[in-house]
Amino acid sequence: MTSPSEVLRIVGHRPWPLPTGPWVMSQVWYDVLFAHWPISCSVVRPLVPAGLLLDTFEGEAWVSITPFHMDLRPRAIPVKGSVMHFPELNCRTYVVLGGKPGIYFFSLDAGSRLAVWGARMFYRLPYHKAEMRVRKEDGFHYSARRVDGAASFEAQYAPLPPIQQALPGSLQHWLTERYCLYTQSGKHIYRGEIHHAPWPLQEAICEIRQNSIAAAAGLQLPETNPLFQFARQLDVLIWPLHRIKQELGPLAEST
Repeated sequence: MTSPSEVLRIVGHRPWPLPTGPWVMSQVWYDVLFAHWPISCSVVRPLVPAGLLLDTFEGEAWVSITPFHMDLRPRAIPVKGSVMHFPELNCRTYVVLGGKPGIYFFSLDAGSRLAVWGARMFYRLPYHKAEMRVRKEDGFHYSARRVDGAASFEAQYAPLPPIQQALPGSLQHWLTERYCLYTQSGKHIYRGEIHHAPWPLQEAICEIRQNSIAAAAGLQLPETNPLFQFARQLDVLIWPLHRIKQELGPLAEST
């Protein structure tokens, strides 16, 4: 785990300056698989809040499913190392508001009931409790099933050398180098800023054995093979949500 002070010194790659307020949580994401699908804007648009613009690459929207496991530590807890460790699985697309491209989550599944409660309460994100397992076996075997039975995911994947940073302007860079998330609660849009070093990416081989995560969100994924990427570890800092005051213009925010 890289110290927060070291992470904060790596800023040359960021598309905008670090937030001015204090970060509130550190996380370390491990063994991240990205499975990316191009998808028609007409399929995604009805599922994204009207206050957010779809972000597209060469005219296409994208949907990604990302299994990983993480360490989490709130800044307010004065201990070293991880406070919680659990698997997570995200289904997301790409949006932009006020010149800041970010991520919009259709769903997030976690293997921790406390993490689900905290993220729903403080980050207004659509988290679900799931029974999840990550096993290192000829790469990684990952399985998740929501406790309500509404969705499941199972995949076997492994990284391929070398490790490299994506080139600015490439699809791989566009899909991963994002430094905020967006969510909606009631009539309001919120932005949450994050920070990390550039992604240490690898190509990956993957067999997806079950996947009803996107369908549970109302998305029909295309039959095309997804683009797979992998990252072994990433240290991340997270700031609190800020409500976007859209009536004052897309860049105006309030706590």
